[in-house]
Amino acid sequence: MARHSPDSSIGERLSRLDRFLPLWIGLAMASGLGLGALVPGLDADLSKLQVGTVSVPIAIGLLVMMYPVLARVRYEELGHLRGRGRLFAASLVLNWVVGPLVMFALAWLLLPDQPAYRTGLTIVGLAPCIAMVLIWSGLARADAEATALLVAFNSLIQVAAYSVLGWFYLSVLPGWLGLETQGFHVSVWEVARTVLIFLGIPLVAGYVTRRVGLRLRGRAWYEERFLPRIGPLALYGLLCTIVLLFAIQGDAITGQPLDVVQIAAPLLVFFAVMFGVSFLTGKLLGFDYPGTATLAFTAASNNFELAIAVCVGVFGAASGEALAGVVGPLIEVPVLVGLVYVALWLRRKLRWPGEAPSGRIGATTSQEVAP
Repeated sequence: MARHSPDSSIGERLSRLDRFLPLWIGLAMASGLGLGALVPGLDADLSKLQVGTVSVPIAIGLLVMMYPVLARVRYEELGHLRGRGRLFAASLVLNWVVGPLVMFALAWLLLPDQPAYRTGLTIVGLAPCIAMVLIWSGLARADAEATALLVAFNSLIQVAAYSVLGWFYLSVLPGWLGLETQGFHVSVWEVARTVLIFLGIPLVAGYVTRRVGLRLRGRAWYEERFLPRIGPLALYGLLCTIVLLFAIQGDAITGQPLDVVQIAAPLLVFFAVMFGVSFLTGKLLGFDYPGTATLAFTAASNNFELAIAVCVGVFGAASGEALAGVVGPLIEVPVLVGLVYVALWLRRKLRWPGEAPSGRIGATTSQEVAP
């Protein structure tokens, strides 16, 4: 696995695909809008290739997008979580309690009259990231092993609990608080079915691929040769999905361009709040810098791949919920790159346990995840 010097820039440590991810997403959105304008009957054509509320071409794109991500997860290291109890407990609370509550509150506060967008953003906030967080933590010189363990755990808990959380935040909690529940009636089974298809299938495929690859060819071949080859498939699947979604959503987007801005506002606040709270939590708990950075980036980023799949699978590709899910990665990527710089600045400015006299954090910096 490639290593980078501590002084190398973030741009140098990102692959070309990842470095320009916001640009690729923007081009995919523009291409989708152009395709929708050039082919007015595209929505009707896609509906002919539809099972339930999901277009088969979009479903294929989503599955292709998820598989490389889940083939990267180090499932074999889950047993090591017991040695990191405090970090694990803090991450569990921040990822699965604080994060969903913060996004739920922001969606209602900033989008009081947009039930579809509120629902989409709530779905985005229900699960921590299991893909790009490996890149953010690597760039920020976080604890690579702890990040991999948390990603593995979060992948499994999403299959087990995501549908229940979706039902709670979309159907139960608004009623308890006396909020308008129109547009929020979602059954557990609707969300569970989508999660089992779009997360369960690639999760099993990724797990089997990893087990077989490690057993037959070893870790070095699997992580240094195989994963880089299949890695771009995740981006291609995402971009194809975005093109199709924006082709279907073209009229709504061009007719109401400020809606994208409305969706972006809660996302920006969410990333800033979750990063700040999580970073402060790690510092107060006495974690070293790598552990604190791991805590911050796993809590501040979201699994937008799963959110898109759930929004499309439950509400349809032409829904406002799907639009909210698609806007997620466009906002998350540049914001999280910016937060990497913030984390590295805080690493230099604050004093950390185990800090060497030079101000560097000795051995932990070698545990980088090379994108």
